[in-house]
Amino acid sequence: MKLQTQRFIDRWLGQLLCGVVSVWVRWTQRTPPALPQQANNILVILLSEMGSIVLAGPMFAELRRKYPQAQIHILQLKKNQEVSKLLQLTQAENMHSLDDSSGLSLLRDIVRVSLAMRKLPLEAVVDCELFSRISALLSFSTGAQVRVGFTPHTQEGLYRGSFINHAIPYNPYQHISKQFLSLVDALNSAGSAPRNKSAAIRSMPQDTELSVHFSGTELAQYQSQLYADHPATAQRDLVLLYAGGGILPERAWPAAHYARVAQGLCQAGYAVGLIGLKDDAQLARDLQAQTNSPACIDLTGYTRSIRELLMLFHAARLLITNDGGPGHFATLTPIHTMVFFGPETGRLYGPLGTRNKVLESGIACSPCLSAYNHRLTFCDGDNQCLKRIAPDPVLADALTFLQRAPQAVATA
Repeated sequence: MKLQTQRFIDRWLGQLLCGVVSVWVRWTQRTPPALPQQANNILVILLSEMGSIVLAGPMFAELRRKYPQAQIHILQLKKNQEVSKLLQLTQAENMHSLDDSSGLSLLRDIVRVSLAMRKLPLEAVVDCELFSRISALLSFSTGAQVRVGFTPHTQEGLYRGSFINHAIPYNPYQHISKQFLSLVDALNSAGSAPRNKSAAIRSMPQDTELSVHFSGTELAQYQSQLYADHPATAQRDLVLLYAGGGILPERAWPAAHYARVAQGLCQAGYAVGLIGLKDDAQLARDLQAQTNSPACIDLTGYTRSIRELLMLFHAARLLITNDGGPGHFATLTPIHTMVFFGPETGRLYGPLGTRNKVLESGIACSPCLSAYNHRLTFCDGDNQCLKRIAPDPVLADALTFLQRAPQAVATA
């Protein structure tokens, strides 16, 4: 199903259904129930991009600490499940999915998951989506008595009902990982946070609390295969560039800027690997032509899974990337990253940890994508916030790091 179609249905039909459910809940449930400390089943709804799963790492760790006996269930879009399985966020049987390839398959899976959750039974649901009506309705259809999620409070145009009975206000000034932790705090609160000011004081999480184990043998074998497939990587330290914009092309730093950086890195004696999906292959070929160096290699489609991508990160020293999944996945490995932000901001969605540098221009209209506009920018593709980040200072920063930091060693 097309994204615009999903947004249309969510906006119009979603608001109507949320209104109906809100009236029903108002007449049947007077007092918000509290979650018992011995909760047995908690569902987390996380339908967003795969990178958000990494940013939610501290939230999952806190859930396990506060409710060690509870079975954590996760509901995601089917296409985003690979990361959760790789990170082993919960048992395989507790991972549930929605197929959004068509309206019929989505409706079928909503009914299937809702019935499965009611049979558990489910005590609580944590809705991590910002202002999606379908996730709010899902939190009700699962039968959970404690429903945690974000509320727009008094903001107009973002109506998603009033049946999220442990709601907290979305805060556009706090990093999303910190806000996810607030959802955990709200599970045993006395009510919604706009009326309950006793929320916990939390500092910004410094670590994802997630890991993927690789044996030394596995990493060595992968590196040997990389050397065999691309001999330039055996002779030079590897720097990875992700120039694609994914589903939001306006998040991409200009290709010409990437070409200038790639050219400078190759001239300085480094190998440059252009990563991405198979759809990014033409972009990679264009960058190779502009770079005009055999040390610039096309790695688009080279990694067949997120696990292989992480092994590639282990074999490289630096990743320069647009805002998106690769920058967040890199935090699970020893690699250092430089991440471009503009339409969105690193203050809200920057990678966790200390091995990354956020690059922003500071132009007045940045950031322009938010939870309030469905990530629809007003710049019509002319993303000046990124175009104004000049390539030469980025190249200088990359070379300074590479020359100062010791050579990366693949570790388990």
